[in-house]
Amino acid sequence: MADSPSPAPRRFAPTLRRQLLLWLLLPQLVLWLAGGLAAYQLAERYTNAAVDASLLQASRALARQLRPLDNGLLIDFPRAAQDVLEADPDDRLHYMVSTPPGAFILGNHQLPLPPADVMARPPIGQPYFYDALLPPANDEVGTRQPLRVAALFLRQGGRDDPDAVLLVQVARSRTSREELARGILRDTLLPLAGLILLMTTVIWLGIRAGLAPLLRLRREVEGRAPTDLAPIRLDAAPAEVHALVMAVNGLLAAVQHNLAQQKRFISDAAHQMRTPLAGLKSQAEVALALAGDEAQRERLRRVHESADRSAHLVNQLLTLARAEPDAAAARGAPVDLRALGQEVTAALVPRALREGIDLGFAPTGTDDDDAAPAPLFVLGHAWLLREALTNLIDNALRYAGRGALVTVAVHDDGEDAVLSVTDDGPGIAPADLPRVFERFVRATDQGNGCGLGLPIVKEIVERQGGRVTLVPVTPHGLCARIHLPRAPKA
Repeated sequence: MADSPSPAPRRFAPTLRRQLLLWLLLPQLVLWLAGGLAAYQLAERYTNAAVDASLLQASRALARQLRPLDNGLLIDFPRAAQDVLEADPDDRLHYMVSTPPGAFILGNHQLPLPPADVMARPPIGQPYFYDALLPPANDEVGTRQPLRVAALFLRQGGRDDPDAVLLVQVARSRTSREELARGILRDTLLPLAGLILLMTTVIWLGIRAGLAPLLRLRREVEGRAPTDLAPIRLDAAPAEVHALVMAVNGLLAAVQHNLAQQKRFISDAAHQMRTPLAGLKSQAEVALALAGDEAQRERLRRVHESADRSAHLVNQLLTLARAEPDAAAARGAPVDLRALGQEVTAALVPRALREGIDLGFAPTGTDDDDAAPAPLFVLGHAWLLREALTNLIDNALRYAGRGALVTVAVHDDGEDAVLSVTDDGPGIAPADLPRVFERFVRATDQGNGCGLGLPIVKEIVERQGGRVTLVPVTPHGLCARIHLPRAPKA
Protein backbone atom coordinates (compact mmCIF):
# COMPACT_ATOMS: atom_id res chain seq x y z
CA MET A 1 0.00 0.00 0.00
CA ALA A 2 1.33 3.44 -0.89
CA ASP A 3 2.53 5.68 1.89
CA SER A 4 -0.10 8.04 3.22
CA PRO A 5 0.42 11.62 2.03
CA SER A 6 1.67 14.01 4.62
CA PRO A 7 -1.13 16.08 6.19
CA ALA A 8 -1.69 19.52 4.78
CA PRO A 9 -0.47 22.40 6.95
CA ARG A 10 -3.11 23.50 9.40
CA ARG A 11 -4.70 26.82 8.61
CA PHE A 12 -5.59 28.97 11.55
CA ALA A 13 -9.22 29.35 10.55
CA PRO A 14 -11.87 30.18 13.17
CA THR A 15 -13.65 27.14 14.57
CA LEU A 16 -17.36 26.56 14.01
CA ARG A 17 -17.97 27.06 17.73
CA ARG A 18 -16.24 30.44 17.63
CA GLN A 19 -18.14 31.52 14.54
CA LEU A 20 -21.49 30.57 16.05
CA LEU A 21 -20.65 32.36 19.29
CA LEU A 22 -19.53 35.44 17.37
CA TRP A 23 -22.64 35.63 15.21
CA LEU A 24 -24.92 35.11 18.21
CA LEU A 25 -23.17 37.61 20.50
CA LEU A 26 -22.55 40.42 18.02
CA PRO A 27 -26.28 41.25 17.60
CA GLN A 28 -26.66 41.20 21.38
CA LEU A 29 -23.76 43.61 21.79
CA VAL A 30 -25.17 45.94 19.13
CA LEU A 31 -28.60 45.82 20.76
CA TRP A 32 -27.02 46.45 24.17
CA LEU A 33 -25.21 49.55 22.88
CA ALA A 34 -28.32 50.77 21.04
CA GLY A 35 -30.38 50.14 24.17
CA GLY A 36 -27.84 52.06 26.25
CA LEU A 37 -27.99 55.05 23.89
CA ALA A 38 -31.79 55.00 23.85
CA ALA A 39 -31.87 54.64 27.65
CA TYR A 40 -29.49 57.60 28.05
CA GLN A 41 -31.58 59.79 25.75
CA LEU A 42 -34.76 58.74 27.52
CA ALA A 43 -33.19 59.35 30.92
CA GLU A 44 -31.94 62.75 29.78
CA ARG A 45 -35.39 63.67 28.51
CA TYR A 46 -37.09 62.69 31.75
CA THR A 47 -34.47 64.35 33.92
CA ASN A 48 -34.83 67.51 31.82
CA ALA A 49 -38.58 67.35 32.32
CA ALA A 50 -38.14 66.86 36.08
CA VAL A 51 -35.59 69.69 36.35
CA ASP A 52 -37.74 71.97 34.18
CA ALA A 53 -40.77 71.25 36.35
CA SER A 54 -38.84 72.06 39.52
CA LEU A 55 -37.45 75.26 37.94
CA LEU A 56 -40.94 76.31 36.80
CA GLN A 57 -42.30 75.67 40.28
CA ALA A 58 -39.52 77.71 41.83
CA SER A 59 -39.97 80.57 39.34
CA ARG A 60 -43.74 80.71 39.98
CA ALA A 61 -43.13 80.62 43.74
CA LEU A 62 -40.66 83.48 43.37
CA ALA A 63 -43.10 85.41 41.12
CA ARG A 64 -45.80 85.13 43.77
CA GLN A 65 -43.53 87.07 46.12
CA LEU A 66 -43.56 90.06 43.72
CA ARG A 67 -46.58 92.33 44.02
CA PRO A 68 -47.00 95.30 41.71
CA LEU A 69 -47.96 98.67 43.27
CA ASP A 70 -49.28 101.83 41.68
CA ASN A 71 -45.86 103.37 41.56
CA GLY A 72 -43.49 100.40 42.01
CA LEU A 73 -43.00 96.78 43.01
CA LEU A 74 -43.38 95.13 46.43
CA ILE A 75 -40.92 92.30 46.99
CA ASP A 76 -41.92 89.97 49.83
CA PHE A 77 -38.78 87.83 49.82
CA PRO A 78 -37.41 87.39 53.33
CA ARG A 79 -33.79 86.44 54.01
CA ALA A 80 -34.79 83.01 55.26
CA ALA A 81 -36.30 82.17 51.85
CA GLN A 82 -33.06 83.26 50.13
CA ASP A 83 -31.03 81.04 52.46
CA VAL A 84 -33.28 78.08 51.57
CA LEU A 85 -32.72 78.63 47.82
CA GLU A 86 -28.96 78.90 48.23
CA ALA A 87 -28.52 76.27 50.94
CA ASP A 88 -26.98 73.47 48.77
CA PRO A 89 -23.53 74.58 47.50
CA ASP A 90 -23.26 71.58 45.15
CA ASP A 91 -26.63 72.13 43.50
CA ARG A 92 -27.20 75.79 44.09
CA LEU A 93 -30.38 77.40 42.75
CA HIS A 94 -29.66 80.67 40.97
CA TYR A 95 -32.35 83.32 40.49
CA MET A 96 -32.72 86.82 39.16
CA VAL A 97 -35.57 89.29 38.92
CA SER A 98 -35.29 92.07 36.38
CA THR A 99 -37.37 94.36 34.21
CA PRO A 100 -36.30 94.09 30.57
CA PRO A 101 -34.39 95.40 28.78
CA GLY A 102 -32.13 94.72 31.74
CA ALA A 103 -32.95 96.64 34.90
CA PHE A 104 -31.64 94.37 37.65
CA ILE A 105 -33.84 94.09 40.74
CA LEU A 106 -32.94 90.97 42.76
CA GLY A 107 -30.71 87.86 42.73
CA ASN A 108 -27.59 86.97 40.73
CA HIS A 109 -26.96 89.71 38.20
CA GLN A 110 -24.62 87.43 36.17
CA LEU A 111 -27.41 85.08 35.19
CA PRO A 112 -27.58 85.08 31.35
CA LEU A 113 -30.72 86.51 29.76
CA PRO A 114 -32.85 84.55 27.28
CA PRO A 115 -32.01 84.81 23.55
CA ALA A 116 -32.62 88.18 21.83
CA ASP A 117 -35.59 86.98 19.77
CA VAL A 118 -37.33 85.83 22.95
CA MET A 119 -36.55 89.12 24.66
CA ALA A 120 -38.00 90.98 21.68
CA ARG A 121 -41.31 89.11 21.84
CA PRO A 122 -41.58 87.72 25.37
CA PRO A 123 -44.16 84.94 25.93
CA ILE A 124 -46.17 86.53 28.74
CA GLY A 125 -47.19 84.00 31.38
CA GLN A 126 -45.53 81.07 29.58
CA PRO A 127 -42.26 79.60 30.82
CA TYR A 128 -39.26 79.47 28.49
CA PHE A 129 -36.45 77.00 29.14
CA TYR A 130 -32.94 77.29 27.75
CA ASP A 131 -29.32 76.30 28.43
CA ALA A 132 -26.71 78.88 29.30
CA LEU A 133 -23.25 79.32 30.79
CA LEU A 134 -22.74 81.19 34.05
CA PRO A 135 -19.47 83.17 34.13
CA PRO A 136 -17.21 82.93 37.23
CA ALA A 137 -18.20 85.10 40.19
CA ASN A 138 -16.59 88.52 40.59
CA ASP A 139 -14.89 88.28 37.17
CA GLU A 140 -12.57 85.53 38.42
CA VAL A 141 -10.71 83.36 35.93
CA GLY A 142 -12.26 79.90 35.64
CA THR A 143 -14.61 77.69 33.67
CA ARG A 144 -18.17 78.67 33.02
CA GLN A 145 -20.82 76.65 34.76
CA PRO A 146 -23.48 75.05 32.51
CA LEU A 147 -26.99 75.96 33.59
CA ARG A 148 -30.55 75.04 32.86
CA VAL A 149 -32.65 78.21 33.10
CA ALA A 150 -36.39 78.76 33.37
CA ALA A 151 -37.56 82.27 32.35
CA LEU A 152 -41.04 83.54 33.24
CA PHE A 153 -42.29 86.83 31.76
CA LEU A 154 -45.04 88.58 33.76
CA ARG A 155 -46.97 91.86 33.40
CA GLN A 156 -45.83 94.30 36.04
CA GLY A 157 -49.20 96.05 35.96
CA GLY A 158 -48.18 99.33 37.59
CA ARG A 159 -50.17 102.52 37.13
CA ASP A 160 -47.24 104.39 35.66
CA ASP A 161 -46.52 101.73 33.02
CA PRO A 162 -49.24 99.04 32.70
CA ASP A 163 -47.39 97.31 29.78
CA ALA A 164 -44.14 96.86 31.72
CA VAL A 165 -42.79 93.31 31.76
CA LEU A 166 -41.19 91.59 34.71
CA LEU A 167 -38.66 88.77 34.07
CA VAL A 168 -38.22 86.06 36.70
CA GLN A 169 -35.31 83.61 36.06
CA VAL A 170 -34.49 80.53 38.07
CA ALA A 171 -31.53 78.33 37.09
CA ARG A 172 -29.91 75.11 38.26
CA SER A 173 -26.58 73.54 37.26
CA ARG A 174 -26.79 71.03 34.42
CA THR A 175 -24.20 68.87 36.22
CA SER A 176 -26.79 67.44 38.57
CA ARG A 177 -29.06 66.72 35.63
CA GLU A 178 -26.29 64.91 33.76
CA GLU A 179 -25.33 62.96 36.88
CA LEU A 180 -28.94 61.90 37.28
CA ALA A 181 -29.11 60.82 33.62
CA ARG A 182 -25.85 58.88 33.96
CA GLY A 183 -27.14 57.24 37.13
CA ILE A 184 -30.30 56.14 35.34
CA LEU A 185 -28.19 54.86 32.44
CA ARG A 186 -25.89 52.99 34.83
CA ASP A 187 -28.78 51.43 36.69
CA THR A 188 -30.26 50.37 33.36
CA LEU A 189 -27.17 49.03 31.62
CA LEU A 190 -25.62 47.11 34.50
CA PRO A 191 -28.55 44.68 34.84
CA LEU A 192 -28.62 44.37 31.04
CA ALA A 193 -24.89 43.61 31.03
CA GLY A 194 -25.38 40.92 33.65
CA LEU A 195 -28.26 39.52 31.62
CA ILE A 196 -26.06 39.46 28.50
CA LEU A 197 -23.30 37.66 30.40
CA LEU A 198 -25.81 35.11 31.60
CA MET A 199 -27.18 34.75 28.09
CA THR A 200 -23.64 34.37 26.73
CA THR A 201 -23.01 31.53 29.17
CA VAL A 202 -26.26 29.85 28.18
CA ILE A 203 -25.43 30.28 24.49
CA TRP A 204 -21.93 28.88 25.01
CA LEU A 205 -23.31 25.84 26.81
CA GLY A 206 -25.94 25.41 24.09
CA ILE A 207 -23.30 25.57 21.36
CA ARG A 208 -21.17 23.01 23.18
CA ALA A 209 -24.14 20.70 23.55
CA GLY A 210 -25.11 21.21 19.91
CA LEU A 211 -21.61 20.51 18.62
CA ALA A 212 -20.96 17.57 20.94
CA PRO A 213 -21.90 15.00 18.24
CA LEU A 214 -19.30 16.54 15.93
CA LEU A 215 -16.68 16.30 18.69
CA ARG A 216 -17.59 12.65 19.30
CA LEU A 217 -17.32 12.02 15.57
CA ARG A 218 -13.94 13.71 15.52
CA ARG A 219 -12.67 11.65 18.46
CA GLU A 220 -13.91 8.43 16.87
CA VAL A 221 -12.17 9.21 13.59
CA GLU A 222 -8.95 10.47 15.24
CA GLY A 223 -8.74 7.42 17.50
CA ARG A 224 -8.77 5.02 14.58
CA ALA A 225 -5.80 3.33 13.04
CA PRO A 226 -5.10 4.35 9.44
CA THR A 227 -6.08 0.85 8.39
CA ASP A 228 -9.47 0.80 10.15
CA LEU A 229 -12.09 1.36 7.44
CA ALA A 230 -15.08 0.05 9.40
CA PRO A 231 -18.25 2.20 9.27
CA ILE A 232 -18.55 4.98 11.83
CA ARG A 233 -21.27 4.57 14.47
CA LEU A 234 -22.88 7.71 15.84
CA ASP A 235 -26.43 6.83 16.81
CA ALA A 236 -27.41 9.64 19.22
CA ALA A 237 -26.67 12.47 16.81
CA PRO A 238 -28.80 15.07 15.01
CA ALA A 239 -29.98 14.43 11.47
CA GLU A 240 -27.35 16.77 10.01
CA VAL A 241 -24.53 14.77 11.62
CA HIS A 242 -26.16 11.52 10.51
CA ALA A 243 -26.00 12.76 6.93
CA LEU A 244 -22.30 13.55 7.35
CA VAL A 245 -21.61 10.14 8.91
CA MET A 246 -23.46 8.38 6.09
CA ALA A 247 -21.39 10.29 3.52
CA VAL A 248 -18.14 9.41 5.30
CA ASN A 249 -19.21 5.77 5.66
CA GLY A 250 -19.95 5.66 1.95
CA LEU A 251 -16.48 6.97 1.23
CA LEU A 252 -14.90 4.44 3.63
CA ALA A 253 -16.81 1.60 1.98
CA ALA A 254 -15.62 2.71 -1.45
CA VAL A 255 -12.00 2.95 -0.25
CA GLN A 256 -12.25 -0.47 1.41
CA HIS A 257 -13.67 -1.97 -1.78
CA ASN A 258 -10.92 -0.46 -3.91
CA LEU A 259 -8.22 -1.65 -1.51
CA ALA A 260 -9.68 -5.15 -1.47
CA GLN A 261 -9.74 -5.21 -5.27
CA GLN A 262 -6.17 -3.96 -5.45
CA LYS A 263 -4.97 -6.48 -2.90
CA ARG A 264 -6.83 -9.32 -4.59
CA PHE A 265 -5.43 -8.35 -7.98
CA ILE A 266 -1.83 -8.27 -6.70
CA SER A 267 -2.25 -11.54 -4.86
CA ASP A 268 -3.91 -13.29 -7.81
CA ALA A 269 -1.40 -11.93 -10.28
CA ALA A 270 1.52 -12.99 -8.08
CA HIS A 271 0.10 -16.48 -7.63
CA GLN A 272 -0.61 -16.86 -11.34
CA MET A 273 2.90 -15.76 -12.27
CA ARG A 274 4.79 -17.95 -9.81
CA THR A 275 4.04 -21.24 -11.60
CA PRO A 276 5.15 -20.26 -15.13
CA LEU A 277 8.20 -18.47 -13.72
CA ALA A 278 9.19 -21.56 -11.76
CA GLY A 279 8.80 -23.61 -14.94
CA LEU A 280 10.86 -21.10 -16.89
CA LYS A 281 13.67 -21.29 -14.30
CA SER A 282 13.63 -25.08 -14.41
CA GLN A 283 13.74 -25.18 -18.18
CA ALA A 284 16.56 -22.60 -18.21
CA GLU A 285 18.54 -24.67 -15.73
CA VAL A 286 18.07 -27.83 -17.80
CA ALA A 287 19.01 -26.04 -21.00
CA LEU A 288 22.01 -24.49 -19.28
CA ALA A 289 23.22 -27.93 -18.18
CA LEU A 290 22.88 -29.38 -21.71
CA ALA A 291 24.24 -26.42 -23.65
CA GLY A 292 27.71 -26.84 -25.11
CA ASP A 293 28.26 -23.49 -26.81
CA GLU A 294 29.63 -20.81 -24.43
CA ALA A 295 27.66 -18.01 -26.12
CA GLN A 296 24.48 -20.06 -25.78
CA ARG A 297 25.30 -20.76 -22.13
CA GLU A 298 25.73 -17.01 -21.51
CA ARG A 299 22.33 -16.29 -23.02
CA LEU A 300 20.74 -19.05 -20.97
CA ARG A 301 22.38 -17.69 -17.81
CA ARG A 302 20.80 -14.30 -18.56
CA VAL A 303 17.44 -15.95 -19.10
CA HIS A 304 17.84 -17.76 -15.78
CA GLU A 305 18.80 -14.54 -13.98
CA SER A 306 15.80 -12.72 -15.51
CA ALA A 307 13.49 -15.53 -14.45
CA ASP A 308 15.03 -15.53 -10.97
CA ARG A 309 14.63 -11.78 -10.70
CA SER A 310 11.02 -11.96 -11.91
CA ALA A 311 10.27 -14.67 -9.37
CA HIS A 312 11.82 -12.54 -6.65
CA LEU A 313 9.69 -9.59 -7.75
CA VAL A 314 6.54 -11.72 -7.68
CA ASN A 315 7.38 -12.96 -4.19
CA GLN A 316 7.97 -9.39 -3.03
CA LEU A 317 4.66 -8.25 -4.49
CA LEU A 318 2.91 -11.14 -2.77
CA THR A 319 4.56 -10.21 0.52
CA LEU A 320 3.54 -6.59 0.03
CA ALA A 321 -0.07 -7.64 -0.60
CA ARG A 322 -0.06 -9.74 2.55
CA ALA A 323 1.29 -6.78 4.55
CA GLU A 324 -1.60 -4.55 3.49
CA PRO A 325 -3.97 -2.98 6.07
CA ASP A 326 -6.27 -5.92 6.75
CA ALA A 327 -3.43 -8.21 7.78
CA ALA A 328 -1.70 -5.65 9.99
CA ALA A 329 -4.65 -3.81 11.48
CA ALA A 330 -4.20 -5.42 14.89
CA ARG A 331 -0.99 -5.24 16.88
CA GLY A 332 -0.82 -9.05 17.21
CA ALA A 333 0.69 -11.08 20.03
CA PRO A 334 3.97 -10.95 21.97
CA VAL A 335 6.92 -12.07 19.84
CA ASP A 336 10.42 -12.90 21.17
CA LEU A 337 12.55 -10.71 18.94
CA ARG A 338 15.79 -12.47 19.93
CA ALA A 339 14.45 -15.91 19.10
CA LEU A 340 13.00 -14.62 15.83
CA GLY A 341 16.27 -12.98 14.81
CA GLN A 342 18.25 -16.12 15.59
CA GLU A 343 15.80 -18.32 13.69
CA VAL A 344 15.79 -16.17 10.52
CA THR A 345 19.56 -15.75 10.58
CA ALA A 346 20.10 -19.50 10.92
CA ALA A 347 17.77 -20.16 7.99
CA LEU A 348 19.81 -17.85 5.70
CA VAL A 349 23.29 -19.03 6.76
CA PRO A 350 23.48 -21.71 3.97
CA ARG A 351 22.77 -19.08 1.32
CA ALA A 352 25.38 -16.75 2.86
CA LEU A 353 27.97 -19.57 2.76
CA ARG A 354 27.22 -20.24 -0.92
CA GLU A 355 27.78 -16.54 -1.67
CA GLY A 356 30.96 -16.33 0.40
CA ILE A 357 29.52 -14.03 3.09
CA ASP A 358 30.02 -14.36 6.85
CA LEU A 359 26.53 -14.10 8.40
CA GLY A 360 26.25 -14.14 12.19
CA PHE A 361 23.84 -13.33 15.01
CA ALA A 362 24.60 -11.30 18.16
CA PRO A 363 21.60 -11.46 20.54
CA THR A 364 22.86 -8.66 22.79
CA GLY A 365 24.07 -6.35 20.07
CA THR A 366 27.69 -7.47 20.57
CA ASP A 367 29.84 -10.28 19.29
CA ASP A 368 29.74 -12.20 22.57
CA ASP A 369 28.39 -15.62 21.60
CA ASP A 370 28.53 -16.97 25.18
CA ALA A 371 25.91 -14.53 26.49
CA ALA A 372 22.43 -15.88 27.10
CA PRO A 373 20.16 -12.86 27.49
CA ALA A 374 16.54 -13.06 28.47
CA PRO A 375 13.85 -13.00 25.78
CA LEU A 376 12.98 -9.56 24.41
CA PHE A 377 9.29 -9.42 23.59
CA VAL A 378 7.58 -7.03 21.19
CA LEU A 379 3.93 -6.85 20.23
CA GLY A 380 3.33 -7.76 16.59
CA HIS A 381 2.81 -10.42 13.95
CA ALA A 382 5.63 -12.96 13.89
CA TRP A 383 5.27 -13.79 10.18
CA LEU A 384 5.35 -10.12 9.18
CA LEU A 385 8.40 -9.41 11.34
CA ARG A 386 10.07 -12.49 9.85
CA GLU A 387 9.41 -11.12 6.35
CA ALA A 388 10.87 -7.75 7.32
CA LEU A 389 14.04 -9.24 8.79
CA THR A 390 14.39 -11.61 5.83
CA ASN A 391 14.24 -8.65 3.46
CA LEU A 392 16.94 -6.77 5.39
CA ILE A 393 19.27 -9.77 5.44
CA ASP A 394 18.48 -10.47 1.78
CA ASN A 395 19.48 -6.89 0.87
CA ALA A 396 22.72 -7.23 2.80
CA LEU A 397 23.56 -10.55 1.09
CA ARG A 398 22.73 -9.15 -2.34
CA TYR A 399 24.73 -5.94 -2.16
CA ALA A 400 27.47 -6.42 0.47
CA GLY A 401 29.58 -8.53 -1.89
CA ARG A 402 31.63 -11.73 -1.53
CA GLY A 403 33.83 -11.77 1.57
CA ALA A 404 31.61 -9.29 3.45
CA LEU A 405 30.62 -9.58 7.11
CA VAL A 406 26.90 -9.35 7.95
CA THR A 407 25.79 -9.25 11.59
CA VAL A 408 22.24 -9.49 12.89
CA ALA A 409 21.85 -8.04 16.40
CA VAL A 410 19.01 -7.65 18.88
CA HIS A 411 19.20 -5.42 21.96
CA ASP A 412 17.14 -3.19 24.24
CA ASP A 413 18.03 0.52 24.03
CA GLY A 414 15.98 1.47 27.11
CA GLU A 415 12.94 2.65 25.17
CA ASP A 416 12.45 0.22 22.27
CA ALA A 417 13.57 -3.19 21.19
CA VAL A 418 16.07 -2.79 18.36
CA LEU A 419 16.83 -5.35 15.65
CA SER A 420 19.74 -4.39 13.40
CA VAL A 421 21.42 -5.82 10.32
CA THR A 422 24.95 -4.44 9.78
CA ASP A 423 27.24 -5.12 6.83
CA ASP A 424 30.65 -3.84 5.78
CA GLY A 425 29.81 -3.62 2.08
CA PRO A 426 29.80 -0.50 -0.11
CA GLY A 427 26.77 0.94 1.69
CA ILE A 428 24.39 3.59 0.30
CA ALA A 429 25.30 7.13 -0.66
CA PRO A 430 23.92 9.69 1.87
CA ALA A 431 22.02 11.45 -0.93
CA ASP A 432 20.12 8.22 -1.72
CA LEU A 433 19.18 7.34 1.88
CA PRO A 434 15.87 9.30 1.91
CA ARG A 435 14.76 7.71 -1.38
CA VAL A 436 15.47 4.03 -0.85
CA PHE A 437 12.21 3.53 1.06
CA GLU A 438 10.24 4.49 -2.06
CA ARG A 439 8.93 1.66 -4.17
CA PHE A 440 11.01 0.49 -7.15
CA VAL A 441 13.85 2.86 -6.23
CA ARG A 442 17.32 1.27 -6.28
CA ALA A 443 20.47 2.98 -5.06
CA THR A 444 22.79 0.79 -7.16
CA ASP A 445 22.89 -1.07 -10.45
CA GLN A 446 24.57 -4.08 -8.83
CA GLY A 447 22.60 -7.21 -8.01
CA ASN A 448 19.20 -8.24 -9.28
CA GLY A 449 16.95 -6.54 -6.74
CA CYS A 450 13.62 -4.99 -7.70
CA GLY A 451 13.45 -1.96 -5.37
CA LEU A 452 10.74 -3.38 -3.09
CA GLY A 453 12.74 -4.85 -0.18
CA LEU A 454 13.12 -1.71 1.96
CA PRO A 455 9.60 -0.36 1.17
CA ILE A 456 8.20 -3.71 2.36
CA VAL A 457 10.27 -3.49 5.54
CA LYS A 458 9.04 0.07 6.18
CA GLU A 459 5.43 -0.95 5.51
CA ILE A 460 5.57 -3.91 7.88
CA VAL A 461 7.43 -2.12 10.68
CA GLU A 462 5.14 0.91 10.65
CA ARG A 463 2.11 -1.41 10.74
CA GLN A 464 3.58 -2.87 13.94
CA GLY A 465 3.91 0.62 15.47
CA GLY A 466 7.67 0.89 14.93
CA ARG A 467 10.14 2.65 12.66
CA VAL A 468 13.10 1.71 10.49
CA THR A 469 16.30 3.73 9.98
CA LEU A 470 19.43 3.42 7.87
CA VAL A 471 22.78 4.54 9.33
CA PRO A 472 26.08 4.56 7.38
CA VAL A 473 28.92 2.58 8.97
CA THR A 474 32.51 3.86 9.17
CA PRO A 475 34.65 3.33 7.11
CA HIS A 476 32.10 1.69 4.81
CA GLY A 477 28.93 -0.30 5.12
CA LEU A 478 25.35 0.14 6.27
CA CYS A 479 23.36 -0.55 9.43
CA ALA A 480 19.59 -1.05 9.07
CA ARG A 481 17.75 -0.76 12.39
CA ILE A 482 14.17 -1.71 13.24
CA HIS A 483 12.80 -0.03 16.39
CA LEU A 484 9.73 -1.72 17.87
CA PRO A 485 7.83 -0.92 21.08
CA ARG A 486 8.34 -3.54 23.76
CA ALA A 487 5.40 -5.67 24.78
CA PRO A 488 3.88 -4.69 28.16
CA LYS A 489 4.88 -6.90 31.02
CA ALA A 490 2.25 -9.32 32.18
